[in-house]
Amino acid sequence: MSLSDPIGDMLARVKNAQSRNHKKVELPSSNFKSKIAGILKNEGFIKDYKINVIDNKSTLSLELKYHSGNPVISAIERVSKPGRRIFSSAEGLPKINNGLGIAIVSTPKGVMTDIDARKQRLGGEIICKVF
Repeated sequence: MSLSDPIGDMLARVKNAQSRNHKKVELPSSNFKSKIAGILKNEGFIKDYKINVIDNKSTLSLELKYHSGNPVISAIERVSKPGRRIFSSAEGLPKINNGLGIAIVSTPKGVMTDIDARKQRLGGEIICKVF
Protein backbone atom coordinates (compact mmCIF):
# COMPACT_ATOMS: atom_id res chain seq x y z
CA MET A 1 0.00 0.00 0.00
CA SER A 2 1.42 3.40 -0.91
CA LEU A 3 0.47 6.53 0.93
CA SER A 4 0.15 9.84 -0.86
CA ASP A 5 0.75 11.77 2.38
CA PRO A 6 2.80 9.79 4.93
CA ILE A 7 3.22 12.78 7.28
CA GLY A 8 -0.54 13.39 7.30
CA ASP A 9 -0.99 9.70 8.08
CA MET A 10 1.45 10.00 11.01
CA LEU A 11 -0.39 13.01 12.44
CA ALA A 12 -3.78 11.29 12.03
CA ARG A 13 -2.53 8.17 13.83
CA VAL A 14 -1.23 10.25 16.75
CA LYS A 15 -4.48 12.22 16.97
CA ASN A 16 -6.61 9.05 16.84
CA ALA A 17 -4.46 7.20 19.40
CA GLN A 18 -4.66 10.10 21.85
CA SER A 19 -8.41 10.40 21.45
CA ARG A 20 -8.65 6.73 22.51
CA ASN A 21 -6.09 7.18 25.37
CA HIS A 22 -3.55 4.72 23.95
CA LYS A 23 -0.10 4.68 25.53
CA LYS A 24 1.76 3.93 22.27
CA VAL A 25 1.25 4.28 18.55
CA GLU A 26 3.23 2.45 15.86
CA LEU A 27 3.66 3.58 12.26
CA PRO A 28 5.98 2.98 9.31
CA SER A 29 9.28 4.75 9.86
CA SER A 30 11.23 7.23 7.74
CA ASN A 31 14.01 9.71 8.47
CA PHE A 32 11.62 12.65 8.13
CA LYS A 33 9.08 11.12 10.55
CA SER A 34 11.81 10.38 13.10
CA LYS A 35 12.98 14.01 12.93
CA ILE A 36 9.41 15.18 13.57
CA ALA A 37 9.17 12.71 16.49
CA GLY A 38 12.46 14.09 17.86
CA ILE A 39 11.06 17.62 17.81
CA LEU A 40 7.85 16.48 19.52
CA LYS A 41 9.96 14.80 22.24
CA ASN A 42 12.26 17.81 22.74
CA GLU A 43 9.28 20.15 23.04
CA GLY A 44 7.58 17.83 25.58
CA PHE A 45 4.60 16.70 23.51
CA ILE A 46 5.50 12.97 23.63
CA LYS A 47 7.44 10.90 26.19
CA ASP A 48 9.76 9.03 23.85
CA TYR A 49 10.12 7.41 20.45
CA LYS A 50 11.95 4.33 19.18
CA ILE A 51 12.79 2.94 15.76
CA ASN A 52 12.32 -0.85 15.61
CA VAL A 53 13.61 -2.94 12.70
CA ILE A 54 11.86 -6.29 12.17
CA ASP A 55 12.40 -8.38 9.00
CA ASN A 56 14.07 -5.45 7.21
CA LYS A 57 11.06 -3.16 7.86
CA SER A 58 11.45 -0.26 10.26
CA THR A 59 8.61 1.00 12.42
CA LEU A 60 8.47 4.13 14.53
CA SER A 61 6.95 3.66 17.97
CA LEU A 62 5.79 6.82 19.77
CA GLU A 63 5.09 6.80 23.51
CA LEU A 64 2.28 9.31 24.05
CA LYS A 65 2.16 11.73 26.97
CA TYR A 66 -0.82 12.59 29.17
CA HIS A 67 -1.22 15.16 31.95
CA SER A 68 -3.86 14.32 34.59
CA GLY A 69 -5.65 12.06 32.12
CA ASN A 70 -5.76 14.54 29.24
CA PRO A 71 -3.50 14.33 26.17
CA VAL A 72 -0.65 16.86 26.12
CA ILE A 73 -1.24 17.42 22.40
CA SER A 74 -4.61 19.18 22.28
CA ALA A 75 -4.45 19.66 18.50
CA ILE A 76 -2.07 18.61 15.73
CA GLU A 77 -2.85 19.68 12.17
CA ARG A 78 -1.14 19.40 8.81
CA VAL A 79 -0.49 22.79 7.16
CA SER A 80 1.43 22.05 3.96
CA LYS A 81 -0.21 19.23 2.01
CA PRO A 82 0.94 17.43 -1.16
CA GLY A 83 -1.71 19.27 -3.18
CA ARG A 84 -0.86 22.68 -1.76
CA ARG A 85 2.58 23.41 -0.33
CA ILE A 86 2.81 26.30 2.14
CA PHE A 87 6.14 28.12 2.38
CA SER A 88 7.05 31.06 4.58
CA SER A 89 9.96 33.43 5.13
CA ALA A 90 11.59 33.68 8.57
CA GLU A 91 9.62 36.84 9.36
CA GLY A 92 6.34 35.37 8.11
CA LEU A 93 6.41 32.20 10.24
CA PRO A 94 3.19 31.96 12.30
CA LYS A 95 3.10 32.17 16.08
CA ILE A 96 1.01 29.22 17.23
CA ASN A 97 -1.42 29.89 20.08
CA ASN A 98 0.52 33.03 21.13
CA GLY A 99 3.73 31.03 21.60
CA LEU A 100 2.18 28.13 23.55
CA GLY A 101 2.28 25.83 20.51
CA ILE A 102 4.87 25.15 17.82
CA ALA A 103 5.00 24.95 14.07
CA ILE A 104 7.33 22.34 12.60
CA VAL A 105 9.22 23.78 9.63
CA SER A 106 11.35 22.04 7.00
CA THR A 107 14.24 24.42 6.24
CA PRO A 108 17.38 24.09 4.11
CA LYS A 109 19.26 23.32 7.35
CA GLY A 110 16.87 20.58 8.46
CA VAL A 111 13.58 20.13 10.27
CA MET A 112 13.09 22.48 13.25
CA THR A 113 10.53 24.45 15.22
CA ASP A 114 9.34 27.88 14.15
CA ILE A 115 11.20 29.44 17.10
CA ASP A 116 14.55 27.94 16.02
CA ALA A 117 13.91 28.91 12.39
CA ARG A 118 13.24 32.52 13.42
CA LYS A 119 16.44 32.60 15.52
CA GLN A 120 18.51 31.31 12.58
CA ARG A 121 16.61 33.56 10.11
CA LEU A 122 15.51 30.58 7.99
CA GLY A 123 12.26 30.17 6.10
CA GLY A 124 10.86 26.98 4.69
CA GLU A 125 7.87 24.71 4.31
CA ILE A 126 5.47 24.72 7.28
CA ILE A 127 4.81 21.01 7.90
CA CYS A 128 2.33 21.12 10.79
CA LYS A 129 1.07 22.99 13.86
CA VAL A 130 1.05 21.43 17.32
CA PHE A 131 -0.60 22.89 20.44
